[in-house]
Amino acid sequence: MHTRPFGPSGQPVTIIGQGSWYIDEADRAQAVAALQAGLDAGMNHIDTAEMYGSGAAEAVVGEAIRGRREQVFLVSKVLPSNASRRGTVAACERSLKALGTDHLDAYLLHWRGSVPLEETFRALEDLQAAGKIRAFGVSNFDVDDLEEALSILGPGKLACNQVLYHLQERAIEHAIIPWCQQHQVAVVAYSPFGHGEFPEPDSRGGRALAAIAQAHEATSRQVALAFLTREDGVFTIPKAASARHTRENAGADKVALSAADIAQLDAAFPRGRRPAYLPMI
Repeated sequence: MHTRPFGPSGQPVTIIGQGSWYIDEADRAQAVAALQAGLDAGMNHIDTAEMYGSGAAEAVVGEAIRGRREQVFLVSKVLPSNASRRGTVAACERSLKALGTDHLDAYLLHWRGSVPLEETFRALEDLQAAGKIRAFGVSNFDVDDLEEALSILGPGKLACNQVLYHLQERAIEHAIIPWCQQHQVAVVAYSPFGHGEFPEPDSRGGRALAAIAQAHEATSRQVALAFLTREDGVFTIPKAASARHTRENAGADKVALSAADIAQLDAAFPRGRRPAYLPMI
């Protein structure tokens, strides 16, 4: 699997990773097998959060990585309601217990809440100094939020910004991706197939995907993942609840889109104007 440097640390992380939102609602054995199939395929990036199933998704991930922790770039997230200095540390401890590990590779603020960023960042620095997390980042941050984070932390501290990004929601291309590339902050695309919004086969976009997929002996979803990760510094974390779907996602790593392919998809899925507010789900 191809990797890219993840944030300022430069740690190599696979471009195509594995998400876990709603994975706790799938058959437990199949969900564990799906995550393990991803590890077998070389997908080292696994993302989860305390919010997902109120810790149930972390428990599934913990079962899947048992005995294989050294193979995983493991990420979890703290809820804004828990993001005080003491609350962040306590939340991290709960996540570590659920995951069955003594550290996270990255720990993120899930979205902005009422707790001042400076307080949350101090807690994240405390956890980093204690060896409980190796890096920290944010999720659902627009450029003004990122600028505020930079002013508090200084350069070289923020590992990533995890944001909504799929073919029919390309808002982050306007300013967030360029900002993150400039400041060596990894962009992690969540819900890369949309939230029940993947293009129908008979739609204009679906036909464009199918034509490109046929030319590459790939699937439409593999082409979509390849398009979303075409830029330096961009990663994605599709969720799969079966080993078959995980292996399909992993196969996107082998799809090399041409300039003509990218232009065709760009026309079929225009990014539109920059919205007033960053989309998130």
